[in-house]
Amino acid sequence: MRPMNPPSASNADAFALTPIGRIESDYPDKFGIPRQPGLAPAARARLVLLPPYDDPLSVRGLEAFSHLWLTFVFHHSPERWSPLVRPPRLGGNAKVGVFASRSTHRPNRLGLSLVELKGIDTDNGVALELSGHDLLDGTPILDIKPYLPWAEAQPDARAGFAPAAPPQCPVAFCAAAEETLSQREDAASLRALIGQVLAQDPRPAYRKGAESRIYGVRLRDVDVRFRALANAAGETRLEVVEIVAV
Repeated sequence: MRPMNPPSASNADAFALTPIGRIESDYPDKFGIPRQPGLAPAARARLVLLPPYDDPLSVRGLEAFSHLWLTFVFHHSPERWSPLVRPPRLGGNAKVGVFASRSTHRPNRLGLSLVELKGIDTDNGVALELSGHDLLDGTPILDIKPYLPWAEAQPDARAGFAPAAPPQCPVAFCAAAEETLSQREDAASLRALIGQVLAQDPRPAYRKGAESRIYGVRLRDVDVRFRALANAAGETRLEVVEIVAV
């Protein structure tokens, strides 16, 4: 299927969107980011609002809500898109329509993320403290809306090819990795973040089972190096072999 170009800017129906803020995130690189929000509750982010949207009046009353919807731009995704995509949940081979997926390769590159609001800082502008997100560092945010569970939670909804959360992969830390963690002030939260991210098995969907290859995923200010091992029953687990400051 031939990729499609974005619509021409001269289109009379086109309009511009201006970011209201940007994300400062535990995820400096795309690789390893959970494919949905909420899968790594230990993931922290700070949404810094930009002028003129950084007036504290703009967030008055927001502290009464526990969760927020963020509309954002997949700013590292190409502007070209295809009508068919390969969702990782289908093994990376089967194709579905782009609008039947949550692919980052979309006509307008828009994303929607449900995050937990942990705090609001209005000492110098406005910054929202978030957790459980799936947002790359530097992500432009276009809008913020409170989450209303009575209106938006639909427990009986059908979920197509993703009817349940993805299976979790066991994660272990070698002695050297544990020693590195023990020397950090954020040892507990970083260990939790690493475990939650690797439990999603961030390797490409077609890479399953044990491998000799060492992978690396950037989290906060470290490079987490890991490998996939298999036990006697053939079950895969990921082992953190090294944590290197970057």
